[in-house]
Amino acid sequence: MAKGGFMKDAMILFAITIVSGACLGGVYELTKAPIAAAELAAKEAAYRTVLPEAASFAESGTAESLASANEQIAGQGFGNVTVDEAVTGMDASGAEIGYVVTSTSKDGYGGAITVSVGIQADGTVSGIEFLTLAETAGLGMNAANPEWKGQYAGKNVDAFTVTKNGASADNEINAISGATITSNAVTGAVNGAVYYVKNCLAQ
Repeated sequence: MAKGGFMKDAMILFAITIVSGACLGGVYELTKAPIAAAELAAKEAAYRTVLPEAASFAESGTAESLASANEQIAGQGFGNVTVDEAVTGMDASGAEIGYVVTSTSKDGYGGAITVSVGIQADGTVSGIEFLTLAETAGLGMNAANPEWKGQYAGKNVDAFTVTKNGASADNEINAISGATITSNAVTGAVNGAVYYVKNCLAQ
């Protein structure tokens, strides 16, 4: 190939790359806002599921306070767990009735598991809802079944533990058959949220 032909082809490829990059950037800008809105809507739906008595929610906890809390949580034996954000739930009069804490465990079998945990003002867990769950179908994905995730609701404990022998106390959670890793990861994330409310919010 002549030198001129090579340079021409190179310039054409360069132009295609520039145009493609510009198009991708445009698509990203167009879809960024709708994606963010969808994620926010999913979070708010989770908040209302786990703390249904709340009429509104307000952010609680700064980035600095969350970072400090996560340093404490790292030493509690809950696994690779972090609290991502927290909101305060309020009734129609504006009185605080509880909290929703979103936490993530990176110990899941299929990757990170992110869960929103509703916790009433007295420390009782009112429910959990998954924001991210990508476990094995028919095994770890059973964590999303209402009867399994409902085990946490209505209990006021300092920390939950997973058992394979049949739960006999409020702090015990029955393991998902064939998915102990998932069971432990979810429980670790819930424990991180509970710890945050009971030990870090007042700091």
